[in-house]
Amino acid sequence: MAVMNMVQAINSALDFKLKDDESVVVYGEDVGVEGGVFRVTEGLQKKYGEKRVFDTPLAESMIIGTGVGMGAMGLRPVAEIQFSGFIYPGFNQLISHVSRIRARSRGTITCPMVIRAPYGGGVRALEMHSESLEAVYGHIPGLKMVIPATPYDAKGLMISAIEDNDPVMFLEPKKVYRAIKQEVPEEPYRIKIGKAKVAQEGDQITVVAYGAMLRAVQQGIAKAKKEGISVELIDLRTIFPMDTDTIVESVKKTGRILVVHEAARSFGTGAEIMAAVNEEAFLYLEAPPTRLTGFDTIVPLPMGEDLYYPDADRVYHHIKKVVEF
Repeated sequence: MAVMNMVQAINSALDFKLKDDESVVVYGEDVGVEGGVFRVTEGLQKKYGEKRVFDTPLAESMIIGTGVGMGAMGLRPVAEIQFSGFIYPGFNQLISHVSRIRARSRGTITCPMVIRAPYGGGVRALEMHSESLEAVYGHIPGLKMVIPATPYDAKGLMISAIEDNDPVMFLEPKKVYRAIKQEVPEEPYRIKIGKAKVAQEGDQITVVAYGAMLRAVQQGIAKAKKEGISVELIDLRTIFPMDTDTIVESVKKTGRILVVHEAARSFGTGAEIMAAVNEEAFLYLEAPPTRLTGFDTIVPLPMGEDLYYPDADRVYHHIKKVVEF
């Protein structure tokens, strides 16, 4: 076992797949010589050469679009978009080709592509560096949507994403990049895409979170525990396909649910989870399904950031409110 942060864990996953499979290529803006803006790909070009790990022009449409051709011709491209807010110039390629080519070709052509990007706030960046639009990508048929919350999960999910024959959007919470370390196996392992994790067992309320919000929720749960509140925490890990079975079974046990995410409230992941609970576990509910989210505004400038994102105190308040309903 090695102790790694998320940057190191993802680098380890990419290193393994580049070594293991010659069809894997890693590319994007500054990923080669510089190792990426957050140094996630540091050292990989030196190790595997410029044909396997290479820099591209500042053109997200090209970065995503060329991945379609590479995937169709037998490669497994891993494209880095420098920040998730820069994906939009490539959105046409993403929704018109990346996600559709398998259906369009009746399964004769696949696009085993990973599009990875740092996302989310909490690091005092600007608006297009801080927003969370995972619900948008989760709504695109043919595209899988993954968000790890820990270094261990990041490595296992990245290896699974690269090996998947469907395209995967892999958003990496940059607030977590170097914030925590944990033991991560140096050898390869895989975590199934589409399977949530019960991070903590409890029997009074189910709390669902993912990405950087998992830490805020854990801190809020610690406050609730002092008052004797038993919380079951689920780390969603995959936005789509969503593991509603694990969530529903938990709610049938606890009778209550709170969903926490930093993305804007309306039409978000929380709403989808609440709909699933209402459809499949309505008669087990002892309180209304509740969500704690960001606001329906553009992410504010750094001085207002702390007012936008859910924190431990807000998590604690909402847990207590739902339990005492």
